[in-house]
Amino acid sequence: MLSSTSRPAPRRVLSALGAAILVAAGLAATLVAAPAATAADGDQPSPATVGVATRPAGGDGRPDGRTRFSYSADPGQSVNDQVLVGNTGTERQDFTVYATDAFNGQDGTFSLLPTADVPTSVGAWLRFDNGADRIQFSLEPNEVRLLPFTVAVPADATPGDHVGGLVASVIEEGQQVSLDRRVATSIFARVSGELQPQLSITSYSASYEGDWWNPFAGSIRLRYTVTNPGNVALAANITSGVRTWFGIPAIGERGGSIPVLLPGNTASYDFTLDGVGQWFYLNPGTTLNPFVESPDAALQLPVAAVSRDAVVFAVPWTVLILLVLAAGVVLLVRWRRRRDEARAQEWVDYMQRTAAAEAAEKSDLHEAAR
Repeated sequence: MLSSTSRPAPRRVLSALGAAILVAAGLAATLVAAPAATAADGDQPSPATVGVATRPAGGDGRPDGRTRFSYSADPGQSVNDQVLVGNTGTERQDFTVYATDAFNGQDGTFSLLPTADVPTSVGAWLRFDNGADRIQFSLEPNEVRLLPFTVAVPADATPGDHVGGLVASVIEEGQQVSLDRRVATSIFARVSGELQPQLSITSYSASYEGDWWNPFAGSIRLRYTVTNPGNVALAANITSGVRTWFGIPAIGERGGSIPVLLPGNTASYDFTLDGVGQWFYLNPGTTLNPFVESPDAALQLPVAAVSRDAVVFAVPWTVLILLVLAAGVVLLVRWRRRRDEARAQEWVDYMQRTAAAEAAEKSDLHEAAR
């Protein structure tokens, strides 16, 4: 199930989204609830709640276990399906159901277009039984309605994945602020043709973080931007690691993942690798292994892995200081030794000169006595 935000309507409408479970006519979905009034004590009535739920339905009109609408179609082909919409609140609610397009936020968050924006992809292909692109109705508490719809793929639709969401919206009126509560089920429509599954790392940088005095407990912070230049929606498993001199691993490889990135979208991510020592030369790297996130084996595609790396210099200041101190001690010892040797040599020379002078004096006295 998707959650999304909507832009303020003329009366200052705010969006609200959420999740829990409704079991009514076999419908299990996410519940959005908010108090319409606040009870001061146990004697007052329980506060009213507003709740919205959607779920794909099978041919029998009951939930069929799908978590999203997923289609494969040729250009010009139409697909029929149906959705269950339920009122999980405690009061009668007015619903607006429509389709819109999806996109990735800057951090990769899977989002839907604001209510006021006009869809141009799969959100524009959906029509209900009345031929309209949206339908409005009211439901009593715990009431469920089955809505058949058709997704008509245009004859000129481009190959690849077109992604959106089927939205059920309820406006909760307030005195100053109204809340647009939207719950959506995602729509993935793959149009046949030449598929180009690909992810690329368009920017990659790394920096070393840690206490200068601790050479063993730093971390590498990776910042990278991933772009989907192809036409297939792809998620990816991530493997990151750090090597140092001669390709020796500085730490073990770490795993991770990024959520589905839609065609033409870009997202930026941060990832931190802990336990990296200050080896001066560090070579962090990341490998993305993209895949199609779908239980349908027919939609799976082989996708090439992509890798990037960087060079980071982590100066081991403590080690350098110890080396400088050790070198200073060695130099001091050598200087003292040379100075002591020079002084000893001066003393030896002095004694030799003194002895020679005394010998010469004695020789002169001896010659005088003769």
